[in-house]
Amino acid sequence: MNNDMGGQRWHVTAVVDSGGKIVAWSTGASRLLGYEAGEVVGRQVETLLASVPVDVRRACDAGQEWRASAVAVTHSGQRLELMIDAQPLARAGDEPLWLLAASPKAGVDDVTLKQWAMDQLPIAVLVCDNDERVVAANNAFTALLNRSEENLHGLDLADVAGHTASDAEAIPALAHQARVTGDVMHHQTFTRSSPRAVRDRSWSSVLFPLKDPAGRIRGVASAVYDTSVEYWARQRLALVNEASIRIGTTLDIERTAQELADLGIGQYADFAVVDLLDSVLSDTDADVEAAAPSGPLRFRRCAYASVPDGPQAAEIIGSRCVYPEDSPQAQALVAGRAVAHRFQDGRFSVLVEGDAERAQRIGPDANHAALLVPLQARGVTLGLAQFYRHRIAEPFDDEDVHLAWEIGTRAALCIDNALRYSRERTISVTLQRSLLQQTAPEQSAVDVATRYLPAGAGAGVGGDWYDVIPLSGARVALVVGDVVGHGLRASAVMAQLRTAVRTLADVDLAPDELLTQLDDVVLRLPSEPSEPGTAPGGTDTTEISATCLYVVYDPVSRHCSMASAGHVLPAVATPDGKVKLPDLPVGPPLGFGGLPFEIFEFDLPEGSVLALYTDGLIESRDRDLEAGQMLLCEVLSHSAGSLESTCDALLDTLQHEPRSDDVALLLARTQALDTTHVATWDLPEDPEVVAQARKRATRQLSNWGLEEAAFVTELVVSELVTNAIRYGGGPIQLRLIKDSTLICEVSDASNTAPHLRRARVFDEGGRGLLLVAQLTDRWGTRQTRAGKTIWAEQVLTPSAG
Repeated sequence: MNNDMGGQRWHVTAVVDSGGKIVAWSTGASRLLGYEAGEVVGRQVETLLASVPVDVRRACDAGQEWRASAVAVTHSGQRLELMIDAQPLARAGDEPLWLLAASPKAGVDDVTLKQWAMDQLPIAVLVCDNDERVVAANNAFTALLNRSEENLHGLDLADVAGHTASDAEAIPALAHQARVTGDVMHHQTFTRSSPRAVRDRSWSSVLFPLKDPAGRIRGVASAVYDTSVEYWARQRLALVNEASIRIGTTLDIERTAQELADLGIGQYADFAVVDLLDSVLSDTDADVEAAAPSGPLRFRRCAYASVPDGPQAAEIIGSRCVYPEDSPQAQALVAGRAVAHRFQDGRFSVLVEGDAERAQRIGPDANHAALLVPLQARGVTLGLAQFYRHRIAEPFDDEDVHLAWEIGTRAALCIDNALRYSRERTISVTLQRSLLQQTAPEQSAVDVATRYLPAGAGAGVGGDWYDVIPLSGARVALVVGDVVGHGLRASAVMAQLRTAVRTLADVDLAPDELLTQLDDVVLRLPSEPSEPGTAPGGTDTTEISATCLYVVYDPVSRHCSMASAGHVLPAVATPDGKVKLPDLPVGPPLGFGGLPFEIFEFDLPEGSVLALYTDGLIESRDRDLEAGQMLLCEVLSHSAGSLESTCDALLDTLQHEPRSDDVALLLARTQALDTTHVATWDLPEDPEVVAQARKRATRQLSNWGLEEAAFVTELVVSELVTNAIRYGGGPIQLRLIKDSTLICEVSDASNTAPHLRRARVFDEGGRGLLLVAQLTDRWGTRQTRAGKTIWAEQVLTPSAG
């Protein structure tokens, strides 16, 4: 036997007879196992073996050589694994003897283990000397380059790097830096797995110096390992993050769909299309039914994106397509999950079956992989996103499916938000336009031109409005207002305020008093239930705020009075070309409550232009209110044409897309009713003056050529003057105004407003106002500083006018 102990190798031998009994024992055997010859000679050899895979006696009886592994037990009780070789010793006439030669089983030295580790390491390793020439490469590295180690030996590192990295010049530089500094350097590079593949593979490298026991650098080594899985996992996470940033930047449906199609083109897919259900796009109801789609599915193409020269370059945005019930698209929608398809022969005609025009545009063998992703939000199926690959060699895997589903879910929520916003915006615009005056009412006080522009799609429809309200005495009220906020609620509040202003204007309140009453209306709105059957304030307690400008112009006196509740100042352009902003005290916005509004009064020359507007006209992101007002005044000072052309000039100068707020604009050019249209008489408090008043009125009607209205006018004048003398007191004034109607007014010093009452059979009075109401078209009363005025209007016949 041979054994390496203490630097000496022992040869261990023993001789046994045919019965397995030891007959001779060598010195080497004694040293190895610790038994002296006298202790073992005569014993059966099996007593020294803990295990042996063969039956020694049977092997010896066979008379042939044999070899086996066995475990021997030393004198101290230790177990020692041996390799035994048995050979027969031939002796004439005697029983055969066997020579057993044994040695401990050969162990694996450290050098061998290290070499095996180097060769079998799954990480590619390259070793270079101080001249950066290859001296060794493990099997993983040679497999990576598909070259033998002998073929690489002696090559420059730069030559080898040119076959492994897209940025080959970086590898030698990092190796040199590792040798000079002794630091470990890291590097990442990308290569393509095949010429057809678009998706890169990621490789990470660690370059480190090789040092001898004295610490001197003798070379440099590089370990290269494939990190594509980790890299693409990070890329997927980055794509999800990018989706949250890039998708849904606007509330435009087509724009959102296009953002989904554009995402990942070139790395994730070669081209993509987004189809939305035609029923979803055409449904104006905000609560779309959440049932799964069934029957032939009709879609509208909303977005398309492709790598250059993609097979679907002829896709038409807005075109309609139908997917049969048994198509993969329909099956994906019914399943409600993303589905990947792979076409081994490169054909995917099944995806365009039933759409011959699209199949012809795509071509017969365009793609090898497809991914169909239903777009669902809040339990509603909105459409389908389809991703295809023809350049990227890899099919869609499970990670791609999960990624597409997550991105599709995010995009579907954005599309659903855009759909809901679009529906609400449509309703708001429709409501607002239906409430705004389409044409100015017939009146002679002012010529009017108006404009209304809703905000851009991203801002939502606001609560801007304007109004022209004819008042008694040929006067007119001009109104412009703005509800704070956007959306359907702002439009609804605008409708309530506009109705309230018209109702208060019909009472003929002064501008400051009207805004005070309107302020009370706004304060009560949040406490009113917004849905039938709900308690006050039970659904929406959001405070409401609005601004309003109310202007009253009298064409007879050319007197103008106005008051502002937080609204921007109007502009006044006089016929001499001067434009100014009235020194109007701007009160608080509506909804604050308890604060007073002040009135501002002045006279206007005939032909002056009043410009009323909301702040959306003059304010923008790059211009404040003051700069906008200066620009508005400049445009008005150079606009001597029609009011319509002036409106256009103001919008062209002050407005730029996209608008962030609504714009309401009202231009009014003042007119005047001269003495040829107005007759006024001051009357004493004497009942005998009633007959004189009737005569004066009849004579004036004759001068105007209105003899047909004389009978009714005499009765109206008689009743109103009599009531003024009896119940009102002086001073008393009678005024006739010939406008589009014939207006009769009687003013007195009393603040008590008359009212209709039921006269009994034997009552001597109480029938006067009833006669006035029956004989005229309109009648009413308004308060003045000196008392009140009762008025009545008669519509003039064409011949009389």
